[in-house]
Amino acid sequence: MQDEATYICDACGEEVVIPLDLTQGDSQQFVEDCPVCCRPNSIRVEIDPEGEARAWAQSEQDLF
Repeated sequence: MQDEATYICDACGEEVVIPLDLTQGDSQQFVEDCPVCCRPNSIRVEIDPEGEARAWAQSEQDLF
């Protein structure tokens, strides 16, 4: 099982590594500020039955 994943910041395009909390389930969503440009991203994480994680980001501003 993976203990971290990466996503691309929707605002600046930087690749960001995030730790995974596997106790939170196979489908997760949370908001995190990009450590490079400080803009908020809505992060989605999906973990498949084999334990492989996929993470992606969407600008939090696009959600409203």
